[in-house]
Amino acid sequence: MPYLKISLLVLAGLVLFLFALNYLADGLKAISGERLQGWLRKFTQNVFTGILTGLVVTTLLDSSSAVIIMTIALVNTQALTFRQAMGVVLGANIGTTFSSQLIAFDIGQWAGVPMAIGLALLLLAKRDIVAQWGQVLLGFGMLFLGLFLMEEAVQPLKGLPQVVNWMKELADPLRGALTGAGITVLLQSSSATVGMAVVLSGQGLMQLPAGIALMMGAELGTCSDTLIASLGRTRAALRTGLFHLAFNFISIITGLLVIEPFTHLVEWLSAGAPVERQLANAHVLFNALGVLVIAPFVPWLADHFEQWIPDAKEKSTVAAAS
Repeated sequence: MPYLKISLLVLAGLVLFLFALNYLADGLKAISGERLQGWLRKFTQNVFTGILTGLVVTTLLDSSSAVIIMTIALVNTQALTFRQAMGVVLGANIGTTFSSQLIAFDIGQWAGVPMAIGLALLLLAKRDIVAQWGQVLLGFGMLFLGLFLMEEAVQPLKGLPQVVNWMKELADPLRGALTGAGITVLLQSSSATVGMAVVLSGQGLMQLPAGIALMMGAELGTCSDTLIASLGRTRAALRTGLFHLAFNFISIITGLLVIEPFTHLVEWLSAGAPVERQLANAHVLFNALGVLVIAPFVPWLADHFEQWIPDAKEKSTVAAAS
């Protein structure tokens, strides 16, 4: 198959996947209405409930960036405190792994079923709620169809030595992580980056160490849009964006330093599962371990972030006193 045809099919699958992510998130937001913001405000009274709320809402929306940006907006309007937002950010990092688990099931060939049901609901529904569920089903179907197109497109690449060699080079932790970060910044979706890694792993083009390095880099790349969303806002909102960046950066540096034993742990826990499933499991384990390690230190981190980036009012008060 010519390179041009492969590239066009991969591009088509990727565009469909990214569109489906946004379309699906819009449908889920329409169903939940203002309740999502209400949940964020109501169920974030401590670190544990904040993490749980961030996990659930991110799983529902299938986008950690959307949830964290929503959280930053709520912090900016003082509907949430910075300390409440920290728990939501941690939970969102776990919730985003749901999509990789779903992708690893390799159900792309059945994508037409939810698409057909969703389209029928959209066309025939007389109530908004039914049409919104139709949008969700259609979005899920398009998401898996996009992955299926990419999966079919890359199959011929397995016979090209230059492609195989380049994929092997990504097993170098630093190179793989930088590649994952760059792709995520470009696509503005860590789910798309991890999804492509799962697809490539399933086709035998990417081994587990390379996939893990790429996944770790994607976690760093996803900080770009949330960091941008916090610029020009209140100091508390800026602290939220910087906390997300700091948490992911520290987790990734630590993960890269122990990537070899971590890979062995994933292989052992996955008990002979296919590589794509092992990578999806690695995504869950990496993010969950990071949250478990950092969560007990949230009060301490909150104090230090508030000292490093004090509220503007507090800063002006200190200046006036001096």
